[in-house]
Amino acid sequence: MAIIDRVKFDGLRTRDWIVYKYPSEELVYGTQLIVGEGQAAIFVKGGTVCDVFNAGTYTLDAKNLPILKSIVNLPFGGKTPFSAEIFFLNIATKLDIYWGTSDPVQVIDPKYFTKLRVRAFGQMGLKVDNYLKFFTELIGIIGPAEIVKFDAIMDYFKGILVQKIKTIIANIIINEKISALEITAKLDSISTMAKDKISSEFKKYGLAPVNFFIKSINFPDEDFEEINEILKNRAEFEIMGDNRYVTKRSFDVYDNAASNDSGIAGAFVSGNVGAGVGSSLFGEMASSVNTRAVIDNAVIKCPACSFDNPANSRFCCECGSPVETPKKQCPTCGKTVPANSKFCPECGASIGTKTCSCGAAVPDGSKFCPECGKKV
Repeated sequence: MAIIDRVKFDGLRTRDWIVYKYPSEELVYGTQLIVGEGQAAIFVKGGTVCDVFNAGTYTLDAKNLPILKSIVNLPFGGKTPFSAEIFFLNIATKLDIYWGTSDPVQVIDPKYFTKLRVRAFGQMGLKVDNYLKFFTELIGIIGPAEIVKFDAIMDYFKGILVQKIKTIIANIIINEKISALEITAKLDSISTMAKDKISSEFKKYGLAPVNFFIKSINFPDEDFEEINEILKNRAEFEIMGDNRYVTKRSFDVYDNAASNDSGIAGAFVSGNVGAGVGSSLFGEMASSVNTRAVIDNAVIKCPACSFDNPANSRFCCECGSPVETPKKQCPTCGKTVPANSKFCPECGASIGTKTCSCGAAVPDGSKFCPECGKKV
């Protein structure tokens, strides 16, 4: 391997790197080390970190690296070859690190009482804060010319990051009783809270979150459809008022029962109507149906107590007396009609009166004409 007397790394065009190991370990006493802005270099000899260099140009000799003289055997002086490793660190802040919850947080919305699958997405900035801690705790040994990217580092922290975010969101929705539809107004405070909680985890490995943003907290469209239906019903309630809304809902459920194989009970179940509300609505509908039946059908008064009974009653519902209407036949067409009928509903013939020789109408059952007094 060729002896190197100048060590430099220009970085990547994408800037998506955090550690780079210089490909050669064959250096010479007096080699120039050039560290660019936004970089730091770590000098390692025999697996031990000897020194850390910030931006600038350095000569690897006893002046800039005093420990080198005690490590390297220099019997001839001058540009004596020796073996060592140089690692470049990207210490510039990377702001475009994106994150998201891999699986949703399942919570019950405290305002609409529906199960939601809440997801969160955002962006963060990250930088190396403690070079030696980062290098010794997280990186360790890597191969020559190998580049460690930010994505690889974020893979280490993805689990703890997502866990903290999910816990914070769930606590706010459940403990603070804030609906998922209204949580957008608290994104700033949630972001600050999340940054504080994850900073301690990153700090253990020499990293520091510069900023942390939650860009959106949302849930699938199918979850929103259920809430949207609740909002629609609530709007109708507000516009129509209590009594009209309940009446409308009762007829909606009753109409659905006509096309439901399991009848009214099935309509309540399929319509997600609670047991208490369902029984109340059912009672109101039953009352309405009974009332409508009385209106649509004729009634018959009891001759004993004058109670209104359904037209097909044979005995009074109040006192038990017979209430069946006496029948008679029309003399013209033979149709059976109520005994008190004056005209036949089938042919129209007069059946309730007799005609006197004087031409006067005599009520059926009369023996004398009320007009001329003749016996009829």
